[in-house]
Amino acid sequence: MQAIILAAGMGKRLGKLTKENTKCMVEVGGVKLVERALRILDKKGLSRIIMVVGYRHENLTAFVDGLGINTPIEYIVNDVYDKTNNIFSLSLAKEQMGQEDTLLLESDLIFEEHLIDLILEDKRETLALVDKFENWMDGTCIMVDDDDNIIDFIPGKLLKYTDKEHYYKTVNIYKLSADFSRNVYVPFLEAYAKVMGNNEYYETVIKLILTLDKNTMKAKRLQGELWYEIDDIQDLDIAELLFLEDDVERYKTLTSRYGGYWRFPHLKDFCYLVNPYFPTDRMMNEIKSNFDVLVRQYPSGMRVNSLLAAKSFAVSEEHIVIGNGAAELIKELLAEMEGTVGVIRPTFEEYPHRCNGEYVTYDCRESDFAYDAESICTYFTEHPIHVLVLINPDNPSGHYLEKKEIRRILDWCKSTGVALILDESFLDFADETNASMLSEHILKKYPNLYLVKSISKSYGVPGLRLGVLASYDEKMIAVLKKKVSIWNINSIGEFFMQILDKYRSDYQQALVQLREERSRFYQELCKIKGIKVYPSSANYFMCELTNGKRSEALAAELLKDNILIKDLTGKIDNGKQYIRIAIRDCADNDELRSAIEKRL
Repeated sequence: MQAIILAAGMGKRLGKLTKENTKCMVEVGGVKLVERALRILDKKGLSRIIMVVGYRHENLTAFVDGLGINTPIEYIVNDVYDKTNNIFSLSLAKEQMGQEDTLLLESDLIFEEHLIDLILEDKRETLALVDKFENWMDGTCIMVDDDDNIIDFIPGKLLKYTDKEHYYKTVNIYKLSADFSRNVYVPFLEAYAKVMGNNEYYETVIKLILTLDKNTMKAKRLQGELWYEIDDIQDLDIAELLFLEDDVERYKTLTSRYGGYWRFPHLKDFCYLVNPYFPTDRMMNEIKSNFDVLVRQYPSGMRVNSLLAAKSFAVSEEHIVIGNGAAELIKELLAEMEGTVGVIRPTFEEYPHRCNGEYVTYDCRESDFAYDAESICTYFTEHPIHVLVLINPDNPSGHYLEKKEIRRILDWCKSTGVALILDESFLDFADETNASMLSEHILKKYPNLYLVKSISKSYGVPGLRLGVLASYDEKMIAVLKKKVSIWNINSIGEFFMQILDKYRSDYQQALVQLREERSRFYQELCKIKGIKVYPSSANYFMCELTNGKRSEALAAELLKDNILIKDLTGKIDNGKQYIRIAIRDCADNDELRSAIEKRL
């Protein structure tokens, strides 16, 4: 068995990274792609490794020659790499292909060693390594029948994304028998190139062969093994993450992305706090049916979208502003607030981070993260402030103050002239009914109240980036409307708000489901030895690790199971170890419970 590596291309999409070197000289985790591939192949007892090189080949061959690879390496130079495609590069090695069985791979791949073992150990002589199609994958896809026959090759430009569940992606690693290469592939390659020219792809020839005889090549399906094709800097960024060897560093790197986890389709996100039961399938189908027009047309301006928010939450349009997520409104509101701000810590750090001046902290860590209206009012009477931030239920603890307690704080704020920023982003999950202060009557009674609500979290649409801020302070609301962009929410977000009323009963049912699952999940988590679970009125639990396990180690180990949780230890900073777990559906929650129990 020999290997042929195609490494002639320029890699233009990687920009400055390939100005002086070809694509396979790009580093992932401090190791060049070509070195990683060669060191894997060097362990497999191959007779030789043939590299078809072109762009900047002097740099490449000099580097490879200095690696100390034991397997003999031969080079074939494609001098017209800038005028041809990989069909020509492979044709330059056609003589060698017919001499013995060949492992064919492209040089812009990063992969774990087990992929090579899978294809070499398979007794079938001619194989294409394939993986289930995911949204990040580009290029040719295939369809495979139950007998591993490749029944169709589909160029990227002809993919039907409605059929993506049936697609597989070629990994661009093949095993070709010498007989297949000599008597089938090379003759077809030569004939095809003669008719179509050299600016084509070698996969096209495979498609042509399989059209005539589907049994010629079989598909070898991957089962979750890691690989990535690197075409641009975004690919490189994801590959850096996937192939980090240090588990804790991989966890920290992933969480530093602050989202975008749809790029990692196997990941189960217990870190970000989203309603798992809403929107319903019917609501999502209505949005999808309007997707084309929503993408192609401008959203309405602030005035119209304020009317939507006012309708949805039954307040006057002069008293509410809609934002590109609650974070946009928090930033702009605190920029307008003057004086000292009071916060209860640990908390959602966006509030203290956005303070214009000084802030005073009420530390609830010593009281096991519990507090009431009296303790808050007493503390901030002794430590005077101009603005109080209160998140109810609190993040990250899930601690909840009942409506009567919030009214006591509102009365105290009114009597002392303190403005209250009340964040009800998780309030809908609480067991108490009609607990919200978001009403025209309450806003009028307490004109110093600024109520924030994240629609993204409670309604399960974080990708739409929606939030509202309500207050009887019409001057402040007008200022905020002017500070944000006239088109600060997109058409899909606007449409969601437009149809929301039709799905109110579904939303209420989703909240019932969440509360029921929270109660069940809490009981299950409490059975795990080594953690203390804090009761929560939100859609998450804060847990203390009590058996000596470090939270970052647990988070890193769970990530290897494609489970993402929040490491809270640095946030709480009291010498103990904490995590936060979002509540998902029953099956996912049980999977997480088992994974935690196994790791503790």
